[in-house]
Amino acid sequence: MCGILGVVATTAVNQLLYDGLQVLQHRGQDAAGIATAEAGRFHMHKGPGLVRDVFRTRNMRSLTGNWGIGHCRYPTAGSAYSAAEAQPFYVNSPFGLMLAHNGNLTNASELRQDMFLQDLRHMNTNSDSEVLLNVLAHELQVASTSHQVDAEIIFKAVAGVHRRVRGAYAVVAMIAGYGLVAFRDPYGIRPLVIGKNETSQGTEYLVASESVAIDTLGFRLLRDVEPGEAVLIDTHGNFVSRQCAERTLHAPCMFEFVYLARPDSVMDGISVYETRARMGDFLADKLKRTLPHLAIDAVIPIPDSSRHSAMDMAARLGLPYREGFVKNRYIGRTFIMPGQSTRRKSVRQKLNAIAQEFRGKNVLLVDDSIVRGTTSREIIQMAREAGAKKVYFASASPPVRHANVYGIDMPTRSELIASFRSDEEICREIGADALIYQDLEDLKAAVRSVNPAITRFETSCFDGHYITGDITATYLQTMEDGNGRSHATVGDEGDSDGDSDGNDGAQLDLNLGR
Repeated sequence: MCGILGVVATTAVNQLLYDGLQVLQHRGQDAAGIATAEAGRFHMHKGPGLVRDVFRTRNMRSLTGNWGIGHCRYPTAGSAYSAAEAQPFYVNSPFGLMLAHNGNLTNASELRQDMFLQDLRHMNTNSDSEVLLNVLAHELQVASTSHQVDAEIIFKAVAGVHRRVRGAYAVVAMIAGYGLVAFRDPYGIRPLVIGKNETSQGTEYLVASESVAIDTLGFRLLRDVEPGEAVLIDTHGNFVSRQCAERTLHAPCMFEFVYLARPDSVMDGISVYETRARMGDFLADKLKRTLPHLAIDAVIPIPDSSRHSAMDMAARLGLPYREGFVKNRYIGRTFIMPGQSTRRKSVRQKLNAIAQEFRGKNVLLVDDSIVRGTTSREIIQMAREAGAKKVYFASASPPVRHANVYGIDMPTRSELIASFRSDEEICREIGADALIYQDLEDLKAAVRSVNPAITRFETSCFDGHYITGDITATYLQTMEDGNGRSHATVGDEGDSDGDSDGNDGAQLDLNLGR
């Protein structure tokens, strides 16, 4: 997962892009980048680390212009902590393009070979985002019969991208001499929303991964970019859109609502906050049906993303809701730690139990998901050390049993605690006295209850069904064999913290001759 942002405004956009990336920081802490345009010149600065660490005053001053794009990176393809793979990416042919991408291309290897052998394009990194940029550039070149670009040519190029590219992708791109283009894969797996702002100087538009960026920057949420749709905003603020895919199916990623997105976001007409609250209701009903004998004294969330599920679960069960853990927000996310021992140590540094909430009590701990099980095991042990008599554990989502190929870098199946274990075996493995998982159909119902118009979801990490229909057992095995786990992988708890790995930022200033 990554965070992307694109703005066409009436005044300088550098501060808008910086502030927008700050509120999308939970979507990626590995690297950040901003590109702007002014008078035929692109300006860009990017590097590894958090947004606040990548950009300094001198960098911001150089990012002039009233339109631009931004990106915060969570590595799902390519190597981690490489300044070369920070986004946006740039190519100068045919019109000068800057691109930022959220998602994962499942046919990136084939496309890379085609780019080299057929399209005669060379790539400098292993990033599938650079592959996507070159596909778009090639399709623009094919669609244009001159050195000019217009809406028809851009729409035709995006249609060509949809025909060639497989997987999940939400994209914002700058086209020199024209403006901003944003588009979404034909399945709408990764989110992309549009905001609008009327000023005395004209209309401004903003495209972002989540509505929280639109809200905090003072824009009004207009709508989502539809699956397969492309939206164009020229440098004068003129807006036009078109459906560019031959066939579409709206199936947003379920893990966005479980874990990835901020609770104050609305995507695909679905409030993340309401969805997580409804997950707690459904989980409470299941607990009543299946484990009515449990004597629970308090319901306690694992901060932060499970808090709303835990609150509604407690209310529906008629039990006290208590905060039993305090989070140290200056410790990095545990899933990006390099080894299991380091990860265990980080959990202890990151969370501290409030002994009064555990001593002599039977507690129900609620988390958004269980992935490796490492964090869950450590937290349960912490609760016991704080004096809990019994520790029950609830997951607001179903068991994570399968690889995700659409932009969430799950551990390999051998590392997923639920891949080859029953619920009872998982319960013993994490050391709980009882374990309850959300049923997949209840999870779907929880999200659908907020927006009944969405009937399909991408749920492959739970059920192994890959919505695009092109993922084979051979592909999954190749991915498993070739995954050295050298980069960040999803762990057990959801939060919106990050850590910084220094700043080796790169500055780019390109005169495009336009």
